[in-house]
Amino acid sequence: MRRPSLLLVAVTAGAMALAPVLADARPGGGSSAGSRGSRTYSAPPATNTAPAPARPVERSMTEPSRPGVGAPNAARPAAPQAAPRPGLFGGGLMGGLMGGLIGVGLAGMLFGHGMFGGGGFGFASFIGLLLQVALIGGLVWLVVGFLRRRMGAQQPALAGMPGNAMPRMAEGPLQGGNGGGATPAEAPVAIADADFQSFEQTMQGVNAAWSKQDMRALQTLCTPEMVQYFADDLAELASKGLRNETRDVKLEQGDLAEAWAENGREYATVAMRFTMLDATFRVADNSVAEGSTTQRTQATETWTFVRARGGHWLLSAVQQNN
Repeated sequence: MRRPSLLLVAVTAGAMALAPVLADARPGGGSSAGSRGSRTYSAPPATNTAPAPARPVERSMTEPSRPGVGAPNAARPAAPQAAPRPGLFGGGLMGGLMGGLIGVGLAGMLFGHGMFGGGGFGFASFIGLLLQVALIGGLVWLVVGFLRRRMGAQQPALAGMPGNAMPRMAEGPLQGGNGGGATPAEAPVAIADADFQSFEQTMQGVNAAWSKQDMRALQTLCTPEMVQYFADDLAELASKGLRNETRDVKLEQGDLAEAWAENGREYATVAMRFTMLDATFRVADNSVAEGSTTQRTQATETWTFVRARGGHWLLSAVQQNN
């Protein structure tokens, strides 16, 4: 009795260890992975095809947003500068003149000529110097006033602009991402029937390339990030002596969850329910380890596609809805 019990435990443990791997062996079936631009860590809206929320992205090369990082100067007001303290005789032109006169008087005392020099000649010279300085100072004052009035007349538009005009221009649907910095404003994207056909063809092409382990074909259908994830998943299956095939994939229902443009790229997130023949084989003898080659299975996933404007759509993220 002991041997059958030990054998049963070993078989059960082995099945439990392989179950998660085999059940999620189809492309993207094991986790939610990829990038959705600035919306990578935002849940896509629910649709009729996928009323339940998609699982959050677990593997991505896009860093989670960190509020407040990337624009410290914009978020933090500038520290007020202390007003300059006036001197003993005040600031401006008169302060400079009085400071100069006092300096001249002190120099005279140091050289023994008194505060304003000795005799009438020294006093008269001082008065003349004072008149000259006053005349020059008056001319400078007139020139400065003339320049200020001229500059003010050349900028009537700026003078009439409301004080909050620039902050209002900066407002918009800016979202954090790629390290927390602000991204350019997003714009809606119109999706046509030809785009939906492209999404379905891409889904079928990805499954066919996955089944054949055709990395070159995957590179024409997916972003480099998704190609790397698929390569990692295929390598993990191979290390366990397994391979997966998904055949005769048919789209049963699909809805557009959201579509937008940012950073010169267009994104479209689509919820899809599809059926297929999903089977995982043992490489050693080509026997079926799990799934079926005759009985169809159903899956619901949310796929995000991306393209450069004018380019073709590439798969950039897969999120699970089951």
